[in-house]
Amino acid sequence: MADHIKIRRASGTWVVRAAGAVLGESKKAIELSESGHDPVIYFPRSDIAMAFLERSEKTSHCPHKGDASYYSIAAKSGLIHDAAWSYETPKDHVADIAGHLAFHTDRVTVEEL
Repeated sequence: MADHIKIRRASGTWVVRAAGAVLGESKKAIELSESGHDPVIYFPRSDIAMAFLERSEKTSHCPHKGDASYYSIAAKSGLIHDAAWSYETPKDHVADIAGHLAFHTDRVTVEEL
């Protein structure tokens, strides 16, 4: 793993809410810490109500993690654009984030219960 990226199991139970609705709750979330960035909680897809997420056309590339796909959230108040991302085939040293989603905390609420 790259020295500036650390992945560990997030302690406790984590929840993600969008527009007041719970999208997911997990005791299996992981935390990715990367130098120069705030830690990010990644939720297993199996703990997220994927029926409310729509894959968007946005993509990005991180030289350390790989290519990210983005998802918008269908909320009662309207679409929350590109609110989540996933590294579906991450680089080997961050393979633990495969099958997980992270969320922009300026668009949704991510908190430990």
